[in-house]
Amino acid sequence: MGNFSLAHKRIRGLVLILAVVMFMFGLRLVQVQALQAGNYRELAVNEMEKVRTLQAPRGDITDINGVPFARSVAATSIVVDQTQITDPAKVAAFVAPILNMKVQEVQAAVTGTRKWNMVARNAKPATWLKLSDSLDQYNSRFKAMSPDRIIGFFPERSYVREYPSGNLIASLIGFVNHDGVGATGLESSMNSKIKGIDGKYSYANGYKAEIPGSQSEIIPAQSGTSIRLTVDRDIQWVASKAIAEVVKSSRALSGTVIVMDPKTGHILAHATAPTFDPNDTTKVSLVAMRNPSVLDVYEPGSTGKVMTIAAALEEKKITPQTVLTIPDKLKRSVKVFRDHEPHPTQRLTTAGVLAVSSNTGSIKIGEMISNDKLYDYLTKFGIGSKTGSGLPGESRGILPKVADWSGTTAPTVAFGQGYSVTAMQATSVFATIANDGVRVSPTVIAGTSDSSGNYTPSATRESVRVISPETASQMRLMMESVVSASGTAPSAAIPGYRVAGKTGTAQRIDDTCGCYRGYTASFIGFAPADKPAYVISVTIQDPKGLHWGGYLGGPVFKKVMSFVLQSKGIAPTGTVVDPLPLNEKALLAERKLIADKKAANVKAN
Repeated sequence: MGNFSLAHKRIRGLVLILAVVMFMFGLRLVQVQALQAGNYRELAVNEMEKVRTLQAPRGDITDINGVPFARSVAATSIVVDQTQITDPAKVAAFVAPILNMKVQEVQAAVTGTRKWNMVARNAKPATWLKLSDSLDQYNSRFKAMSPDRIIGFFPERSYVREYPSGNLIASLIGFVNHDGVGATGLESSMNSKIKGIDGKYSYANGYKAEIPGSQSEIIPAQSGTSIRLTVDRDIQWVASKAIAEVVKSSRALSGTVIVMDPKTGHILAHATAPTFDPNDTTKVSLVAMRNPSVLDVYEPGSTGKVMTIAAALEEKKITPQTVLTIPDKLKRSVKVFRDHEPHPTQRLTTAGVLAVSSNTGSIKIGEMISNDKLYDYLTKFGIGSKTGSGLPGESRGILPKVADWSGTTAPTVAFGQGYSVTAMQATSVFATIANDGVRVSPTVIAGTSDSSGNYTPSATRESVRVISPETASQMRLMMESVVSASGTAPSAAIPGYRVAGKTGTAQRIDDTCGCYRGYTASFIGFAPADKPAYVISVTIQDPKGLHWGGYLGGPVFKKVMSFVLQSKGIAPTGTVVDPLPLNEKALLAERKLIADKKAANVKAN
């Protein structure tokens, strides 16, 4: 009886314990199924559903007619989950030939503990398909859970930047780096607009692999803003070819051609030589990637004389017919200044001083106005300030304050040395004269298009009056003499058209020694001279051998301007003007002729 009682007590104890256990289990079950069901469901979903970035395509960069200079092309980046790679050496040996990569490169990419690592960036979509098919075929020999399977590779949609025009306009457009970020040029300065906004997509995560067909967009990627340039590709091609040829033939360091509409500030061509191919920048130096039109500064030389003479005209100190005594050399302070060629003392008109590009004549004209006044006119023309082009890294040039001028600075500045400009600044100076004395800031941006294709033209460019229309007209007339047989650039003349311009041949500062070494040769002009439609500047740095601006720059100007006038349908104005007298003898002869005609008319009446 006692044993039975003890057994009964034990049974009741076990039942009680079992009841408690079942009660606790029930509570846990209620907790899991009712109270925490959402949390566990979320954990399960998170384990199965993964999220990745969906790369946005960059906006296009096109010419004025929509021809692409830069565009994004769909590609597939191949990535790997290193934690899923059991044998890196074996995987690399299998995958490398398919990706056309070195085994060592692939092995390094697949070895480690990273859940995401790049194997092949911006591959062709066909490359991923080939890899995927090859892996499926290889893995079909093994069971689903076999460690011999090669898994862990995933595709990611990406975009590769393509430059269809190659090196045609590389210094302006620039390129993107391996991370898809603008590195130079407009790609860099406008990166925030062009890059777009990345999206997100989800995918189902199966057994150590992304389940094909499970991808779903969460947030769609938004394409970047497209940029339409003012550049005309056809004109750009002609300008690029012309400057490349003269840089090669003259063994020059570099060269630049800029074509500008003086009324709008639009840049129709921006050509540099040497250049580079933005599709392959692996072997390109940083120097070659620079944009010399706004980064490199140089002393303008005789092209700067137009500002000195324009200032004196505006201040009513001279007229185009004013006769000046021009010696071969002039001593100012401790320095003797000379003309580029020895000559006996001459009696030249203002027009003659400009036509033969006399240094001593320009010094004499510059001395007719104060140093402060000359400085003010240079600043009005934009010297010492950025042009407003918006191009990355644009230099202000160098214009010393009057307080820092020495006894030789003023005469030096008068004939275009002692200060420095960019090619864009120099072009803008001549555009101001062509545009009746109004300076319009240059631009290469015609407008933008958003991701929906809605186009917004750029705002009208800022403008400021520098000289009067009368002074501008007088300057244009005198600058026609430069292109005449008596001037320094007859090679720039275009049959049937009135052409105006100015040559420049300046000593060049060599940064390596801080001294003058070599020359900058240039020609800047416009046509038609009496109704200017376009301005073209040609700048050649450090040519070897003959280095005169008229000799090197004039033919390039003629070639490019002839094409521009033809392609834009600009007909000759048909006007004829008597050439200005360039010296006292010609002036007196002209005056006598006028007097004789008046006398003959009086006699006839």
